[in-house]
Amino acid sequence: MWKSLFIAAGIFACVVGLELLLVESAVILPLDGRSGPWIFVAPDWAPWALISGGAITLLQFGSLPLKPASQPPKPH
Repeated sequence: MWKSLFIAAGIFACVVGLELLLVESAVILPLDGRSGPWIFVAPDWAPWALISGGAITLLQFGSLPLKPASQPPKPH
């Protein structure tokens, strides 16, 4: 279960990093409508850090060996 969780986190980090390469800023509108919009601008290093961290996570957990299948009990 942990392996699949970390693989999903690595994929998520890579996808968000790729999106940040394509988008310069994002306007976030609150749901309640009481406050004004918030403009999110990622620093220049953020996309590359997310892509590299996600890739390292994917490579690390992709290289782990699989659990051996449980063997049936031996007859006496």
